Amino acid sequence: MKKTLLLLVFSCLASCQGTKEISSKNIYKPTKYTNSITPDELKTHLYIIANDSMEGRETGSIGQKRAGKYLISQYQKDKITFPKGAKNYYQHIPAAFLNAKKNENLPDSENIWAYIEGTEKPDEVVVISAHYDHVGTKNGAVFNGADDDGSGTVALLEIAQAFQLAKKNGHGPKRSVLFLHVTGEEHGLHGSRYYSENPVFPLKNTVANVNIDMIGRRDDAHANSNNYVYLIGADRLSSELDEICKTVNEKYIHLDLDYKYNALNDPNNFYRRSDHYNFAKNGIPAVFIFNGTHADYHRKTDTPDKIEYDALTKRAQLAFTIIWELANRENRIVVDKK
Repeated sequence: MKKTLLLLVFSCLASCQGTKEISSKNIYKPTKYTNSITPDELKTHLYIIANDSMEGRETGSIGQKRAGKYLISQYQKDKITFPKGAKNYYQHIPAAFLNAKKNENLPDSENIWAYIEGTEKPDEVVVISAHYDHVGTKNGAVFNGADDDGSGTVALLEIAQAFQLAKKNGHGPKRSVLFLHVTGEEHGLHGSRYYSENPVFPLKNTVANVNIDMIGRRDDAHANSNNYVYLIGADRLSSELDEICKTVNEKYIHLDLDYKYNALNDPNNFYRRSDHYNFAKNGIPAVFIFNGTHADYHRKTDTPDKIEYDALTKRAQLAFTIIWELANRENRIVVDKK
């Protein structure tokens, strides 16, 4: 009995300590930088990324490469460099890799990456990802992919800018942050799979992945309000990641967190359908931030004028605050589940 009581006490202390760290005040409050993520800037970026001139951003296409150049130009403008160990902002992916599983005659393509080095634990890395490819053109019509995943793509730009502003003010993240725009998602998560097999930083040093795929609209289940977001996967590998998502949302953002698609028996199987899965399957805690599907999903009508920029902003801000906590907390989160 005494041994059981001691175990219960130690368990309680460990649990309380973890909660204390999550809920305690960081050295720097993120609010100022969270508020730098604005609807106007997101809208400006998205009307470019989802413009007809990008030709639907099909994997390896001229339009997608044009979109990639725009992303790089914004990182250069904000003085955010590419990762250490890389030669430039591109991670080149050969056509042979993209076509190995199912030959769709895809040309060479590229992941785009940018990087802010940590001030105290630079070897530990938090990866935030979004795919910047879409499905191209069909019968002369451009499929702009404003929500899928132009919304996540431009969110990364704004989140990176917020972290760079914090760094400029002497509040740079303790851990390094990698901003990863992946290609080939629409053809089978190819870009994130390539990164997981050819990481610029060892996977063992990757603390977590926050993946953003479609955060600019609402679905039928939330017809009366866009103040929600689906969280998928946060609790699959790490109890701490799930607790962080809930706590920072309650403290700073105040979205309704919907876990419907996180169910193990979810028939949509969204947990395996976006780029976070290539991190999770390698034992890296990951969370997928998602607004659900809608009538314009994978249609030519997924255009930037239909984006709800207030919702896009709050969801991008949620992603930022999750990464802020992951990057700045004293101890890296623990994998406590298989």
